[in-house]
Amino acid sequence: MIVLGVNAYHGDSSACLVVDGAMVAAIEEERFRRIKHWAGFPSEAIRYCLKEAGIKLADVDYVAINSDPKANLMKKIGYTMKNRPELSLIVDKLKDQNKRRTVDQEFEAAFPNDGFKAEVRHVEHHLAHLSSAFHVSPYADAVVVSVDGFGDFASAAWGFGQGSEISIDDKVYFPHSLGAFYQALTQFIGFPHYGDEYKVMGLAPYGKPSYLEQMRQIVLLQDDGSFRLNLDYFKHHVEKVNYEWESGIPTVGQIYSDRLADLLGPAREKGEELTQRHKDIAHSVQAMYEEAFFHLLNKLHARHGTDNLCIAGGCGMNSVANGKVTLRTPFRNVYIQSAAGDAGGAIGAAFVVHHQVSPKAGRQFVMDHAYWGSHFSSEEIRTKVEGLRTELESERCVIKLIDDETELCRKTAQAISEGKVVGWFQGRMEWGPRALGNRSIVCDPRRSDMKDILNLKIKRRESFRPFAPSVLRDSVAEWFEIDAEVPFMMKVFQIRGEKRTEIPAVTHVDGSGRLQTVYSHTNPRYHGLISAFNELTGVPMVLNTSFNENEPVVCKPEEALACFLRTKMDVLVLGDWFIERQG
Repeated sequence: MIVLGVNAYHGDSSACLVVDGAMVAAIEEERFRRIKHWAGFPSEAIRYCLKEAGIKLADVDYVAINSDPKANLMKKIGYTMKNRPELSLIVDKLKDQNKRRTVDQEFEAAFPNDGFKAEVRHVEHHLAHLSSAFHVSPYADAVVVSVDGFGDFASAAWGFGQGSEISIDDKVYFPHSLGAFYQALTQFIGFPHYGDEYKVMGLAPYGKPSYLEQMRQIVLLQDDGSFRLNLDYFKHHVEKVNYEWESGIPTVGQIYSDRLADLLGPAREKGEELTQRHKDIAHSVQAMYEEAFFHLLNKLHARHGTDNLCIAGGCGMNSVANGKVTLRTPFRNVYIQSAAGDAGGAIGAAFVVHHQVSPKAGRQFVMDHAYWGSHFSSEEIRTKVEGLRTELESERCVIKLIDDETELCRKTAQAISEGKVVGWFQGRMEWGPRALGNRSIVCDPRRSDMKDILNLKIKRRESFRPFAPSVLRDSVAEWFEIDAEVPFMMKVFQIRGEKRTEIPAVTHVDGSGRLQTVYSHTNPRYHGLISAFNELTGVPMVLNTSFNENEPVVCKPEEALACFLRTKMDVLVLGDWFIERQG
């Protein structure tokens, strides 16, 4: 049985393919459209998944969409009757629902000659999130939690997964939302773009929880573990807020009300310098999120008793909170797959439908790596390199083909140890927003100036944002205060105090690092590179950041070459090709 999972009409639109209960491919549309968080129908992602499996659209049995216009319908009607929001708000919601009912028409338009005949099934947004974590996890049973902005009129859901079944205990419904709280305060601090919440998370350690009491007036914790918003500080529930999800970068209008300035002082204006007050607000926002999140998790552990936890939803990208779960709750085992946000809803929807149709098949698949995206043959890479040889040589680049993997890793490790910035393009592209060793820029974590070098040569991003370490799994306990599996870079741990001065480039201001644990069985070449660096330096990790320059992560060899040529990157390792700038 073949199930095509689709996240459409949310940010980070995506597709995945599940064949007989195992994932074959998964990718975000932004990698093809070259627009971050691209929203709309993911036709190119679908095309890739079909090609990877060697099938046509006509071979697909089911299409699973991570949105169900009929879900939570009585809640929607009840809210509308009671609260009487602006007519334009209701009209927008109805337009969105009608749009999502025409998915089969989208397929017919994008694939006019492929004989689309699959049955389309809609899966409620948060059930898809819960499935995206639990159904691909290594746990036979687990508490499952999804927290995000909004999807199908709900902002959170939680329950229990056992075998192939997921039972939902409860939900939080519109207009209450931890995701909306974090997004509103992100806007308030002066980061207006969709997906900017990670900037607040990075800024928070520079501040103090000076505004935590004010945050507790905004987010109200409930006895059952849930939460509500004090709606005086928001306006998304009473008037139209501009949400754009169609065919491009998603945008979200201001969702906080003017009352928020009465509580916190004026919002940061565009171009205004970041002050200590802004940093303190950021710290307080993160602290409030954690307080609410752990309040819920502790109630759920008391209810269900298992030590296993699966987290999904956009708030599942909050790696700082994720890294504290075992410190602030009784949960011992935490699984968060690499695309916890809306992109991951595609795989969740696909696995829900798989288990609906084949309830006796059981679970046979565990996602223990993120390498489900596009890849290129040696000949395809050779063609791209040779096609740009003249331009590369005019840039004083030396081009070498090194088909001995040990030598390739050794030479790359040597370049890193010399302080060079290295683009590393290998194998299948990562699923989710994190570069995890196949579309990465790798550098020396020992250099205190490496953050500045990276920002000068390539990234040009805010100085308060940290860079992350990729570390050999066997070395985690020696360097970090928690010893755990973190294959998807979804948790932040404290670096051991005595080690922080050895790796300043990946040590955040609070002594933390958002680590990725690297394994020889899931990524032997990346493991080989870090092992070679360890042999040279005694440090079993490299600085790892995404291979891009203010755009989506590079997908194709020609994009890697273009990024290398237009930046001041020192080395590009493209498959077996080692390309180095001289002088």
